[in-house]
Amino acid sequence: MMKSDPIPARLAALKYMSVPQLKSEWQTIFATPAPNNSRAFLESRLAYRIQELTYGGPDRETRRMLDLLADEVSGTPTRKSQIADPRNPVVGTRLIREWNGVEHTITVLRDGFEWQGRPYKSLSAIARAITGTRWNGYRFFGLRERKRGND
Repeated sequence: MMKSDPIPARLAALKYMSVPQLKSEWQTIFATPAPNNSRAFLESRLAYRIQELTYGGPDRETRRMLDLLADEVSGTPTRKSQIADPRNPVVGTRLIREWNGVEHTITVLRDGFEWQGRPYKSLSAIARAITGTRWNGYRFFGLRERKRGND
């Protein structure tokens, strides 16, 4: 017989705690005083940390990607290369997508994509140009993140 997972109950309990109770929970989990009195912040951060401690945090590759993104956003000049999304096919790959009876061919470039002779930074921008509506470009072109084994 499987024992039920206590995590959903712990997460649900956060909604019913007062701010002082949330701050006490923070002190217990993080071993530091809570940084502010924002109920929404305390609940969301505690919920994340409870799950992280139980199920584990992001893998090494994800942490590296987040660090690189943070460097890019902050304008850190020490970064040497653009971040490559792991969903991107190899440079030179041609993606073909039919939309409303018209076949569209996109070429993967080193720093973006090319469609109809024009460079684009993202597949989402191309999907929007083709359809006139917002799309997740990877979904529109049928690219999914590759499944990996346990790290």
